[in-house]
Amino acid sequence: MIGYVTVGTNDRERAGQFFDEVFGVLGAERFMETEQFVAWRTSEKEPGIASTTPHDGNPASVGNGMMVALHAGSPEKVQAVHAKALELGGTDEGGPGLRMGNYYGAYFRDLDGNKFVAFCFVHEAE
Repeated sequence: MIGYVTVGTNDRERAGQFFDEVFGVLGAERFMETEQFVAWRTSEKEPGIASTTPHDGNPASVGNGMMVALHAGSPEKVQAVHAKALELGGTDEGGPGLRMGNYYGAYFRDLDGNKFVAFCFVHEAE
């Protein structure tokens, strides 16, 4: 149902470098780019994520209650995405672990303060 998600930035180049590496852990690559935004996806059949300077020209700000969930596919990928985000200067919002039954996630904020979670579902035996 979701076609794409955008998150705001005040520095498109810096955000682009950050997400090239973080989203690269999930196999995503840039597929669209202008002076205002950069967008990534894993395939034409999957939703994309874009980092954009606001169209109205006002500074980007973090949306209260807004979060982007990245389906990582495995606990190892969840851990790798979270570690890469922190390595690149992102901030920890909750390290990797089980939450709510078999939901495994790790939360972080990007360089502009936007909140993300890398997640997967695991079987209880894992």
